[in-house]
Amino acid sequence: MNLNDPRTVLDVAEENFVKFSNNPAFTCMGQTMTYGELDVLSKQFAAYLQNHTNLQPGDRVAVQMPNILQYPVAMFGIARAGMILVNTNPLYTARELKHQLNDSGAKAIVVLANIADTASKVVPETSVEQVIVTEIGDMHGFAKRLLINNVVKLKKMVPEFSFKNQVAFRDVLAKGKTGFKKVSCDREDVAVLQYTGGTTGVAKGAMLTHRNLVSNMLQLEEQLEGNFLEGQETYVAPLPLYHIYAFTVHCMAMMASGNHSILIPNPRDLDSFVKAMKGQRITGFVGLNTLFNGLAQHQGFRDLDFSTLKSTASGGMALTSEVGAKWREMTGVQVSEGFGMTETSPVVSAAPPGKIQDGTVGYPVPGTEVRVTDSEGNVLPAGEPGELWVRGPQVMKGYWERPEATAETIDSEGWLDTGDMAVIQEDGYIRIVDRKKDMIIVSGFNVYPNEIEDVVGQCPGVLEAAAIGVADAKTGEAVKVFAVKEDASITDKDVIAFCRENLTGYKVPKQIEFREELPKSNVGKILRRELKDEEQAKGNSQAA
Repeated sequence: MNLNDPRTVLDVAEENFVKFSNNPAFTCMGQTMTYGELDVLSKQFAAYLQNHTNLQPGDRVAVQMPNILQYPVAMFGIARAGMILVNTNPLYTARELKHQLNDSGAKAIVVLANIADTASKVVPETSVEQVIVTEIGDMHGFAKRLLINNVVKLKKMVPEFSFKNQVAFRDVLAKGKTGFKKVSCDREDVAVLQYTGGTTGVAKGAMLTHRNLVSNMLQLEEQLEGNFLEGQETYVAPLPLYHIYAFTVHCMAMMASGNHSILIPNPRDLDSFVKAMKGQRITGFVGLNTLFNGLAQHQGFRDLDFSTLKSTASGGMALTSEVGAKWREMTGVQVSEGFGMTETSPVVSAAPPGKIQDGTVGYPVPGTEVRVTDSEGNVLPAGEPGELWVRGPQVMKGYWERPEATAETIDSEGWLDTGDMAVIQEDGYIRIVDRKKDMIIVSGFNVYPNEIEDVVGQCPGVLEAAAIGVADAKTGEAVKVFAVKEDASITDKDVIAFCRENLTGYKVPKQIEFREELPKSNVGKILRRELKDEEQAKGNSQAA
Protein backbone atom coordinates (compact mmCIF):
# COMPACT_ATOMS: atom_id res chain seq x y z
CA MET A 1 0.00 0.00 0.00
CA ASN A 2 1.33 3.41 -1.00
CA LEU A 3 0.16 6.10 1.44
CA ASN A 4 1.82 8.63 -0.86
CA ASP A 5 -0.57 7.54 -3.61
CA PRO A 6 -0.80 10.67 -5.80
CA ARG A 7 -4.43 10.07 -6.78
CA THR A 8 -7.31 12.30 -5.77
CA VAL A 9 -10.89 11.20 -5.09
CA LEU A 10 -11.58 12.23 -8.71
CA ASP A 11 -8.82 10.00 -10.06
CA VAL A 12 -10.02 6.99 -8.07
CA ALA A 13 -13.65 7.49 -9.11
CA GLU A 14 -12.99 8.04 -12.81
CA GLU A 15 -10.65 5.06 -12.98
CA ASN A 16 -13.11 2.71 -11.29
CA PHE A 17 -16.28 3.97 -13.00
CA VAL A 18 -14.70 2.69 -16.24
CA LYS A 19 -13.10 -0.44 -14.78
CA PHE A 20 -16.35 -1.61 -13.15
CA SER A 21 -18.84 0.03 -15.52
CA ASN A 22 -21.17 -3.00 -15.63
CA ASN A 23 -21.09 -3.71 -11.89
CA PRO A 24 -23.98 -2.65 -9.66
CA ALA A 25 -22.90 0.33 -7.56
CA PHE A 26 -25.94 1.30 -5.48
CA THR A 27 -29.44 -0.12 -5.06
CA CYS A 28 -32.30 1.75 -3.39
CA MET A 29 -36.02 0.91 -3.22
CA GLY A 30 -35.59 -1.79 -5.86
CA GLN A 31 -33.69 0.40 -8.36
CA THR A 32 -30.05 -0.39 -9.16
CA MET A 33 -27.48 2.01 -10.60
CA THR A 34 -24.31 0.63 -12.23
CA TYR A 35 -20.93 2.33 -12.06
CA GLY A 36 -21.27 3.15 -15.75
CA GLU A 37 -24.59 4.90 -15.11
CA LEU A 38 -23.11 6.71 -12.10
CA ASP A 39 -20.27 7.87 -14.37
CA VAL A 40 -22.70 9.40 -16.88
CA LEU A 41 -25.09 10.93 -14.34
CA SER A 42 -22.38 12.47 -12.14
CA LYS A 43 -20.80 14.03 -15.26
CA GLN A 44 -24.17 15.56 -16.13
CA PHE A 45 -24.54 16.93 -12.61
CA ALA A 46 -21.03 18.39 -12.79
CA ALA A 47 -21.69 19.93 -16.22
CA TYR A 48 -24.77 21.70 -14.88
CA LEU A 49 -22.77 23.23 -12.03
CA GLN A 50 -20.05 24.28 -14.46
CA ASN A 51 -22.26 25.79 -17.18
CA HIS A 52 -25.57 26.83 -15.63
CA THR A 53 -24.53 28.41 -12.32
CA ASN A 54 -22.00 31.01 -11.20
CA LEU A 55 -20.17 28.44 -9.08
CA GLN A 56 -16.41 27.99 -9.49
CA PRO A 57 -13.96 25.23 -8.46
CA GLY A 58 -13.42 25.44 -4.71
CA ASP A 59 -16.95 26.64 -3.99
CA ARG A 60 -18.95 24.71 -1.39
CA VAL A 61 -22.10 22.76 -2.25
CA ALA A 62 -24.29 21.37 0.55
CA VAL A 63 -26.08 18.05 0.07
CA GLN A 64 -29.02 17.37 2.40
CA MET A 65 -30.66 14.02 1.76
CA PRO A 66 -30.92 10.50 3.19
CA ASN A 67 -29.53 7.35 1.56
CA ILE A 68 -31.07 7.55 -1.91
CA LEU A 69 -29.49 7.16 -5.36
CA GLN A 70 -29.33 10.91 -5.87
CA TYR A 71 -26.69 11.18 -3.13
CA PRO A 72 -23.80 9.49 -5.01
CA VAL A 73 -24.81 11.26 -8.23
CA ALA A 74 -24.60 14.66 -6.53
CA MET A 75 -21.57 13.81 -4.42
CA PHE A 76 -19.42 12.62 -7.33
CA GLY A 77 -20.81 15.38 -9.54
CA ILE A 78 -19.68 18.03 -7.07
CA ALA A 79 -16.20 16.46 -6.91
CA ARG A 80 -15.97 16.29 -10.71
CA ALA A 81 -16.79 20.00 -10.95
CA GLY A 82 -13.85 20.68 -8.61
CA MET A 83 -16.10 21.85 -5.80
CA ILE A 84 -16.27 20.97 -2.10
CA LEU A 85 -19.01 18.73 -0.73
CA VAL A 86 -20.65 19.90 2.50
CA ASN A 87 -22.40 16.87 4.00
CA THR A 88 -25.60 18.07 5.69
CA ASN A 89 -27.86 16.19 8.08
CA PRO A 90 -31.48 15.99 6.78
CA LEU A 91 -32.77 16.20 10.36
CA TYR A 92 -31.17 19.57 11.08
CA THR A 93 -33.34 22.26 12.58
CA ALA A 94 -33.51 25.64 10.85
CA ARG A 95 -30.98 27.03 13.33
CA GLU A 96 -28.49 24.21 12.74
CA LEU A 97 -28.86 24.36 8.96
CA LYS A 98 -28.45 28.13 8.86
CA HIS A 99 -25.25 27.85 10.92
CA GLN A 100 -23.75 25.21 8.64
CA LEU A 101 -24.64 27.01 5.39
CA ASN A 102 -23.25 30.30 6.67
CA ASP A 103 -20.18 28.77 8.31
CA SER A 104 -19.24 26.88 5.14
CA GLY A 105 -20.21 29.72 2.81
CA ALA A 106 -22.14 27.23 0.68
CA LYS A 107 -23.18 28.67 -2.69
CA ALA A 108 -25.63 25.86 -3.49
CA ILE A 109 -27.69 23.19 -1.76
CA VAL A 110 -29.11 19.93 -3.06
CA VAL A 111 -32.11 18.99 -0.93
CA LEU A 112 -34.83 16.33 -0.82
CA ALA A 113 -38.33 17.81 -1.28
CA ASN A 114 -39.61 16.04 1.87
CA ILE A 115 -37.36 18.18 4.07
CA ALA A 116 -36.98 21.28 1.89
CA ASP A 117 -39.36 23.37 4.01
CA THR A 118 -36.63 23.79 6.65
CA ALA A 119 -34.13 24.99 4.05
CA SER A 120 -36.70 27.38 2.58
CA LYS A 121 -36.88 29.20 5.92
CA VAL A 122 -33.15 29.94 6.09
CA VAL A 123 -31.72 30.01 2.55
CA PRO A 124 -32.59 33.72 2.09
CA GLU A 125 -30.33 34.47 5.09
CA THR A 126 -27.34 32.61 3.63
CA SER A 127 -24.95 32.85 0.67
CA VAL A 128 -26.79 30.08 -1.21
CA GLU A 129 -27.40 31.11 -4.84
CA GLN A 130 -28.77 27.87 -6.25
CA VAL A 131 -31.20 25.32 -4.78
CA ILE A 132 -31.54 21.92 -6.46
CA VAL A 133 -34.62 20.02 -5.27
CA THR A 134 -35.03 16.29 -5.78
CA GLU A 135 -38.06 14.09 -5.23
CA ILE A 136 -37.50 10.69 -3.69
CA GLY A 137 -38.29 8.66 -6.84
CA ASP A 138 -36.23 10.76 -9.27
CA MET A 139 -33.74 8.01 -10.15
CA HIS A 140 -36.40 5.41 -11.00
CA GLY A 141 -37.92 4.64 -14.38
CA PHE A 142 -40.80 6.81 -15.64
CA ALA A 143 -43.74 4.74 -14.37
CA LYS A 144 -42.27 3.90 -10.96
CA ARG A 145 -41.01 7.45 -10.53
CA LEU A 146 -44.49 8.88 -11.03
CA LEU A 147 -45.96 6.28 -8.69
CA ILE A 148 -43.44 6.88 -5.88
CA ASN A 149 -43.49 10.67 -6.11
CA ASN A 150 -47.29 10.83 -6.30
CA VAL A 151 -47.76 8.46 -3.35
CA VAL A 152 -45.36 10.57 -1.28
CA LYS A 153 -47.38 13.70 -2.10
CA LEU A 154 -50.74 12.03 -1.47
CA LYS A 155 -49.54 10.93 1.95
CA LYS A 156 -48.65 14.59 2.58
CA MET A 157 -45.01 13.70 3.18
CA VAL A 158 -43.84 16.84 1.34
CA PRO A 159 -44.55 20.06 3.29
CA GLU A 160 -45.07 23.33 1.43
CA PHE A 161 -41.88 25.18 0.43
CA SER A 162 -40.59 27.54 -2.22
CA PHE A 163 -37.26 29.03 -3.27
CA LYS A 164 -36.54 31.94 -5.61
CA ASN A 165 -33.60 30.10 -7.16
CA GLN A 166 -34.99 26.57 -7.44
CA VAL A 167 -34.35 23.93 -10.11
CA ALA A 168 -35.46 20.29 -10.23
CA PHE A 169 -32.84 17.54 -9.97
CA ARG A 170 -34.01 15.89 -13.20
CA ASP A 171 -33.79 19.23 -15.03
CA VAL A 172 -30.22 19.57 -13.79
CA LEU A 173 -29.34 16.22 -15.35
CA ALA A 174 -31.06 17.11 -18.61
CA LYS A 175 -29.30 20.48 -18.90
CA GLY A 176 -25.95 18.86 -18.08
CA LYS A 177 -25.94 16.37 -20.97
CA THR A 178 -23.33 18.48 -22.74
CA GLY A 179 -20.50 20.76 -21.74
CA PHE A 180 -18.69 18.72 -19.06
CA LYS A 181 -15.13 19.98 -18.58
CA LYS A 182 -12.73 17.71 -16.75
CA VAL A 183 -11.03 19.50 -13.86
CA SER A 184 -7.79 18.77 -12.07
CA CYS A 185 -7.10 19.22 -8.39
CA ASP A 186 -4.31 18.70 -5.92
CA ARG A 187 -4.46 15.96 -3.33
CA GLU A 188 -4.00 18.57 -0.60
CA ASP A 189 -7.16 20.37 -1.76
CA VAL A 190 -10.23 20.06 0.47
CA ALA A 191 -12.73 17.54 -0.93
CA VAL A 192 -15.30 17.41 1.88
CA LEU A 193 -16.33 19.69 4.72
CA GLN A 194 -17.58 17.27 7.35
CA TYR A 195 -19.22 18.95 10.33
CA THR A 196 -18.75 17.61 13.83
CA GLY A 197 -21.85 16.91 15.90
CA GLY A 198 -21.49 20.08 17.92
CA THR A 199 -22.42 18.32 21.20
CA THR A 200 -19.81 20.35 23.08
CA GLY A 201 -20.35 23.68 21.34
CA VAL A 202 -20.73 25.13 17.85
CA ALA A 203 -20.44 22.55 15.05
CA LYS A 204 -17.12 22.88 13.21
CA GLY A 205 -16.29 21.84 9.67
CA ALA A 206 -13.44 19.32 9.46
CA MET A 207 -11.49 19.92 6.23
CA LEU A 208 -10.95 16.49 4.71
CA THR A 209 -8.59 16.61 1.74
CA HIS A 210 -8.35 14.28 -1.25
CA ARG A 211 -5.21 12.86 0.37
CA ASN A 212 -7.05 12.23 3.66
CA LEU A 213 -9.91 10.36 1.98
CA VAL A 214 -7.81 8.32 -0.46
CA SER A 215 -5.34 7.41 2.31
CA ASN A 216 -8.10 6.23 4.63
CA MET A 217 -9.71 4.25 1.82
CA LEU A 218 -6.37 2.47 1.21
CA GLN A 219 -5.78 1.96 4.94
CA LEU A 220 -9.21 0.41 5.37
CA GLU A 221 -8.82 -1.86 2.35
CA GLU A 222 -5.45 -3.19 3.55
CA GLN A 223 -6.52 -3.66 7.19
CA LEU A 224 -9.71 -5.47 6.15
CA GLU A 225 -8.14 -7.46 3.34
CA GLY A 226 -10.64 -10.08 2.22
CA ASN A 227 -13.66 -7.91 3.05
CA PHE A 228 -13.38 -5.86 -0.17
CA LEU A 229 -12.79 -8.47 -2.86
CA GLU A 230 -13.23 -6.85 -6.27
CA GLY A 231 -16.79 -7.03 -7.51
CA GLN A 232 -17.79 -9.73 -5.02
CA GLU A 233 -19.25 -7.80 -2.10
CA THR A 234 -22.75 -6.57 -1.31
CA TYR A 235 -22.88 -4.37 1.77
CA VAL A 236 -25.97 -3.05 3.52
CA ALA A 237 -25.80 0.74 4.03
CA PRO A 238 -28.19 1.74 6.84
CA LEU A 239 -25.89 4.43 8.26
CA PRO A 240 -26.31 7.73 6.40
CA LEU A 241 -23.83 8.50 3.63
CA TYR A 242 -23.57 12.07 4.97
CA HIS A 243 -21.90 10.49 8.03
CA ILE A 244 -18.16 10.12 7.37
CA TYR A 245 -18.03 6.45 8.46
CA ALA A 246 -20.61 5.33 5.91
CA PHE A 247 -19.20 7.76 3.33
CA THR A 248 -15.71 6.23 3.51
CA VAL A 249 -16.99 2.64 3.42
CA HIS A 250 -19.64 2.95 0.70
CA CYS A 251 -18.52 5.92 -1.44
CA MET A 252 -14.78 5.25 -1.23
CA ALA A 253 -13.74 1.67 -0.32
CA MET A 254 -16.71 -0.06 -1.96
CA MET A 255 -16.44 2.16 -5.04
CA ALA A 256 -12.69 1.54 -5.38
CA SER A 257 -13.28 -2.23 -5.40
CA GLY A 258 -16.30 -2.19 -7.74
CA ASN A 259 -18.69 -3.41 -5.07
CA HIS A 260 -22.40 -3.05 -4.41
CA SER A 261 -24.12 -1.07 -1.61
CA ILE A 262 -27.80 -1.48 -0.63
CA LEU A 263 -28.98 1.96 0.49
CA ILE A 264 -31.48 2.09 3.34
CA PRO A 265 -33.24 5.50 3.31
CA ASN A 266 -34.89 5.07 6.72
CA PRO A 267 -33.25 2.46 8.99
CA ARG A 268 -35.94 3.02 11.64
CA ASP A 269 -38.52 1.49 9.31
CA LEU A 270 -37.44 -2.07 10.04
CA ASP A 271 -40.06 -3.67 7.78
CA SER A 272 -38.78 -1.77 4.74
CA PHE A 273 -35.21 -2.46 5.88
CA VAL A 274 -35.83 -6.21 5.85
CA LYS A 275 -37.62 -6.00 2.50
CA ALA A 276 -34.59 -4.27 0.95
CA MET A 277 -32.30 -7.09 2.09
CA LYS A 278 -34.48 -9.97 0.90
CA GLY A 279 -33.08 -11.74 -2.14
CA GLN A 280 -29.72 -9.97 -1.88
CA ARG A 281 -26.51 -11.93 -1.36
CA ILE A 282 -25.34 -9.83 1.60
CA THR A 283 -21.65 -10.19 2.48
CA GLY A 284 -21.14 -7.16 4.72
CA PHE A 285 -23.07 -5.04 7.19
CA VAL A 286 -22.03 -1.69 8.65
CA GLY A 287 -24.02 -0.45 11.65
CA LEU A 288 -23.93 0.49 15.30
CA ASN A 289 -25.07 -0.89 18.64
CA THR A 290 -28.64 0.47 18.78
CA LEU A 291 -29.34 -0.64 15.21
CA PHE A 292 -28.05 -4.16 15.87
CA ASN A 293 -30.16 -4.29 19.02
CA GLY A 294 -33.32 -3.19 17.18
CA LEU A 295 -32.82 -5.67 14.33
CA ALA A 296 -32.22 -8.50 16.79
CA GLN A 297 -35.79 -7.94 18.09
CA HIS A 298 -37.32 -8.04 14.57
CA GLN A 299 -38.60 -11.46 13.56
CA GLY A 300 -38.44 -10.69 9.84
CA PHE A 301 -34.76 -9.86 10.14
CA ARG A 302 -34.06 -12.96 12.21
CA ASP A 303 -35.63 -15.05 9.44
CA LEU A 304 -33.26 -13.75 6.74
CA ASP A 305 -30.57 -15.95 5.20
CA PHE A 306 -27.18 -14.96 6.63
CA SER A 307 -25.19 -17.74 4.95
CA THR A 308 -23.18 -15.32 2.76
CA LEU A 309 -22.57 -12.72 5.48
CA LYS A 310 -18.87 -12.64 6.33
CA SER A 311 -18.36 -9.32 8.11
CA THR A 312 -20.19 -6.93 10.40
CA ALA A 313 -18.57 -3.66 11.42
CA SER A 314 -19.66 -1.44 14.29
CA GLY A 315 -18.78 2.18 14.94
CA GLY A 316 -20.20 5.45 16.24
CA MET A 317 -20.71 4.22 19.80
CA ALA A 318 -19.54 1.36 22.02
CA LEU A 319 -20.85 -2.12 21.20
CA THR A 320 -22.24 -3.74 24.34
CA SER A 321 -21.30 -7.36 24.96
CA GLU A 322 -24.97 -8.35 25.19
CA VAL A 323 -25.79 -6.95 21.74
CA GLY A 324 -22.59 -8.39 20.26
CA ALA A 325 -23.55 -11.84 21.57
CA LYS A 326 -27.12 -11.53 20.20
CA TRP A 327 -25.81 -10.58 16.75
CA ARG A 328 -23.33 -13.46 16.65
CA GLU A 329 -25.99 -15.93 17.72
CA MET A 330 -28.41 -14.62 15.09
CA THR A 331 -26.04 -14.25 12.11
CA GLY A 332 -23.08 -16.46 12.96
CA VAL A 333 -20.77 -13.45 12.50
CA GLN A 334 -18.74 -11.74 15.20
CA VAL A 335 -19.08 -7.95 15.19
CA SER A 336 -15.84 -6.09 14.62
CA GLU A 337 -15.55 -2.76 16.40
CA GLY A 338 -13.40 0.00 14.97
CA PHE A 339 -12.47 3.44 16.15
CA GLY A 340 -12.55 6.70 14.26
CA MET A 341 -13.75 10.26 14.29
CA THR A 342 -14.79 12.95 11.85
CA GLU A 343 -11.34 14.54 12.10
CA THR A 344 -9.60 11.32 10.97
CA SER A 345 -11.62 10.65 7.81
CA PRO A 346 -12.65 8.60 9.98
CA VAL A 347 -10.89 5.25 10.56
CA VAL A 348 -8.04 5.06 13.08
CA SER A 349 -8.19 1.39 14.02
CA ALA A 350 -9.95 -1.82 13.03
CA ALA A 351 -9.57 -5.56 13.55
CA PRO A 352 -8.57 -7.63 10.49
CA PRO A 353 -10.85 -10.56 9.55
CA GLY A 354 -10.41 -13.48 11.92
CA LYS A 355 -8.46 -11.39 14.45
CA ILE A 356 -11.28 -9.71 16.34
CA GLN A 357 -10.83 -9.24 20.09
CA ASP A 358 -14.10 -8.50 21.87
CA GLY A 359 -13.94 -5.29 23.86
CA THR A 360 -11.27 -3.74 21.63
CA VAL A 361 -11.42 -1.56 18.52
CA GLY A 362 -8.66 -3.45 16.75
CA TYR A 363 -5.24 -2.00 16.13
CA PRO A 364 -4.15 1.07 14.11
CA VAL A 365 -4.64 0.92 10.35
CA PRO A 366 -1.39 1.06 8.31
CA GLY A 367 0.56 4.31 8.50
CA THR A 368 -1.16 5.40 11.72
CA GLU A 369 0.59 6.17 15.03
CA VAL A 370 -1.23 6.18 18.36
CA ARG A 371 -0.20 6.98 21.91
CA VAL A 372 -1.85 7.61 25.28
CA THR A 373 -0.78 10.34 27.67
CA ASP A 374 -1.54 11.48 31.19
CA SER A 375 -3.02 14.90 31.98
CA GLU A 376 0.50 16.42 31.89
CA GLY A 377 1.16 15.10 28.38
CA ASN A 378 3.54 12.33 29.42
CA VAL A 379 3.36 9.23 27.22
CA LEU A 380 2.12 6.22 29.20
CA PRO A 381 3.23 2.59 28.83
CA ALA A 382 1.07 -0.20 27.43
CA GLY A 383 -1.81 -1.20 29.66
CA GLU A 384 -2.33 2.17 31.34
CA PRO A 385 -5.40 4.29 30.54
CA GLY A 386 -4.86 7.80 29.28
CA GLU A 387 -5.83 10.34 26.62
CA LEU A 388 -5.58 8.93 23.10
CA TRP A 389 -3.61 10.84 20.44
CA VAL A 390 -3.41 9.95 16.73
CA ARG A 391 -1.11 10.85 13.86
CA GLY A 392 -1.39 9.72 10.24
CA PRO A 393 -2.25 10.70 6.65
CA GLN A 394 -5.98 10.53 7.42
CA VAL A 395 -5.83 13.36 10.01
CA MET A 396 -7.76 16.40 8.74
CA LYS A 397 -6.17 19.55 7.39
CA GLY A 398 -7.90 21.47 10.20
CA TYR A 399 -11.22 23.09 11.04
CA TRP A 400 -12.71 25.36 8.37
CA GLU A 401 -11.74 28.97 9.13
CA ARG A 402 -11.03 28.14 12.79
CA PRO A 403 -7.24 28.23 13.26
CA GLU A 404 -7.51 28.52 17.05
CA ALA A 405 -9.70 25.43 17.32
CA THR A 406 -7.33 23.59 14.96
CA ALA A 407 -4.32 24.49 17.13
CA GLU A 408 -6.17 23.21 20.22
CA THR A 409 -6.79 19.85 18.55
CA ILE A 410 -3.64 19.21 16.46
CA ASP A 411 -0.20 19.95 17.90
CA SER A 412 2.86 21.23 16.02
CA GLU A 413 4.02 17.66 15.30
CA GLY A 414 0.73 16.62 13.71
CA TRP A 415 -0.68 14.68 16.68
CA LEU A 416 -4.47 14.96 17.05
CA ASP A 417 -6.10 14.88 20.49
CA THR A 418 -9.10 12.56 20.15
CA GLY A 419 -10.73 13.50 23.46
CA ASP A 420 -11.09 9.78 24.24
CA MET A 421 -9.66 7.78 27.11
CA ALA A 422 -8.03 4.55 25.95
CA VAL A 423 -5.69 1.70 26.80
CA ILE A 424 -3.17 0.39 24.29
CA GLN A 425 -2.52 -3.28 25.04
CA GLU A 426 0.86 -5.00 24.75
CA ASP A 427 -0.29 -6.58 21.47
CA GLY A 428 -1.18 -3.17 20.01
CA TYR A 429 -4.94 -3.57 20.22
CA ILE A 430 -6.79 -0.53 21.56
CA ARG A 431 -9.55 -0.44 24.14
CA ILE A 432 -11.60 2.76 24.28
CA VAL A 433 -12.48 3.40 27.89
CA ASP A 434 -14.80 6.35 27.27
CA ARG A 435 -15.06 9.94 26.16
CA LYS A 436 -12.95 12.09 28.46
CA LYS A 437 -15.83 14.54 28.92
CA ASP A 438 -18.25 11.73 29.88
CA MET A 439 -16.06 10.28 32.61
CA ILE A 440 -17.70 10.23 36.06
CA ILE A 441 -15.53 10.83 39.13
CA VAL A 442 -16.87 9.10 42.26
CA SER A 443 -14.86 9.83 45.43
CA GLY A 444 -11.80 10.42 43.25
CA PHE A 445 -12.23 7.19 41.27
CA ASN A 446 -12.71 7.29 37.51
CA VAL A 447 -15.93 5.61 36.38
CA TYR A 448 -16.56 5.10 32.66
CA PRO A 449 -20.20 5.12 31.44
CA ASN A 450 -19.46 2.55 28.72
CA GLU A 451 -18.64 -0.06 31.36
CA ILE A 452 -21.79 0.69 33.37
CA GLU A 453 -23.99 0.59 30.25
CA ASP A 454 -22.45 -2.72 29.20
CA VAL A 455 -23.23 -4.32 32.56
CA VAL A 456 -26.76 -2.89 32.85
CA GLY A 457 -27.44 -4.03 29.26
CA GLN A 458 -26.75 -7.61 30.40
CA CYS A 459 -29.28 -7.37 33.23
CA PRO A 460 -32.31 -9.59 32.45
CA GLY A 461 -35.26 -7.40 31.52
CA VAL A 462 -33.25 -4.37 30.33
CA LEU A 463 -33.26 -3.47 26.64
CA GLU A 464 -30.74 -0.60 26.67
CA ALA A 465 -29.23 1.93 29.06
CA ALA A 466 -27.33 5.19 29.39
CA ALA A 467 -25.19 6.23 32.35
CA ILE A 468 -24.27 9.75 33.46
CA GLY A 469 -22.77 11.44 36.49
CA VAL A 470 -24.97 13.48 38.84
CA ALA A 471 -23.98 15.70 41.74
CA ASP A 472 -23.68 13.94 45.08
CA ALA A 473 -22.96 15.61 48.44
CA LYS A 474 -20.87 12.70 49.73
CA THR A 475 -18.96 11.46 46.69
CA GLY A 476 -18.85 14.52 44.44
CA GLU A 477 -20.56 12.62 41.67
CA ALA A 478 -22.67 9.49 41.62
CA VAL A 479 -23.76 7.21 38.78
CA LYS A 480 -27.29 7.56 37.46
CA VAL A 481 -28.64 5.11 34.86
CA PHE A 482 -31.52 5.67 32.47
CA ALA A 483 -32.89 2.35 31.22
CA VAL A 484 -35.51 1.04 28.81
CA LYS A 485 -37.38 -2.08 29.96
CA GLU A 486 -37.66 -5.26 27.95
CA ASP A 487 -39.61 -6.88 30.79
CA ALA A 488 -42.24 -4.63 32.41
CA SER A 489 -41.85 -6.34 35.80
CA ILE A 490 -38.21 -5.37 36.37
CA THR A 491 -37.56 -2.78 39.11
CA ASP A 492 -34.76 -0.38 39.97
CA LYS A 493 -33.83 -2.66 42.87
CA ASP A 494 -33.35 -5.56 40.45
CA VAL A 495 -30.98 -3.50 38.32
CA ILE A 496 -28.98 -2.24 41.29
CA ALA A 497 -28.71 -5.76 42.72
CA PHE A 498 -27.42 -7.02 39.36
CA CYS A 499 -24.86 -4.21 39.25
CA ARG A 500 -23.67 -5.02 42.77
CA GLU A 501 -22.86 -8.54 41.59
CA ASN A 502 -20.91 -7.29 38.59
CA LEU A 503 -19.34 -3.94 39.52
CA THR A 504 -17.04 -2.59 42.22
CA GLY A 505 -18.98 -0.69 44.88
CA TYR A 506 -18.18 2.87 43.75
CA LYS A 507 -19.34 2.04 40.20
CA VAL A 508 -22.79 0.80 41.25
CA PRO A 509 -25.54 3.24 40.18
CA LYS A 510 -27.16 5.22 42.97
CA GLN A 511 -30.22 5.97 40.83
CA ILE A 512 -32.14 4.12 38.14
CA GLU A 513 -34.73 5.92 36.03
CA PHE A 514 -36.82 3.97 33.55
CA ARG A 515 -37.80 5.61 30.26
CA GLU A 516 -39.95 4.58 27.30
CA GLU A 517 -37.01 5.48 25.08
CA LEU A 518 -33.60 7.15 25.24
CA PRO A 519 -32.65 10.28 23.27
CA LYS A 520 -30.68 9.36 20.16
CA SER A 521 -28.92 11.06 17.28
CA ASN A 522 -29.98 10.59 13.67
CA VAL A 523 -27.68 7.56 13.42
CA GLY A 524 -29.01 6.00 16.63
CA LYS A 525 -26.23 7.05 18.98
CA ILE A 526 -27.50 7.54 22.55
CA LEU A 527 -27.17 11.21 23.53
CA ARG A 528 -25.89 11.26 27.08
CA ARG A 529 -25.51 15.04 26.75
CA GLU A 530 -29.30 15.51 26.56
CA LEU A 531 -29.77 13.44 29.70
CA LYS A 532 -27.08 15.45 31.49
CA ASP A 533 -28.71 18.73 30.43
CA GLU A 534 -32.09 17.50 31.75
CA GLU A 535 -30.56 16.62 35.10
CA GLN A 536 -28.78 19.94 35.33
CA ALA A 537 -31.98 21.86 34.52
CA LYS A 538 -33.84 19.82 37.14
CA GLY A 539 -31.17 20.61 39.70
CA ASN A 540 -31.26 24.32 38.86
CA SER A 541 -35.06 24.49 39.23
CA GLN A 542 -34.91 22.70 42.59
CA ALA A 543 -32.21 25.08 43.81
CA ALA A 544 -34.30 28.06 42.78
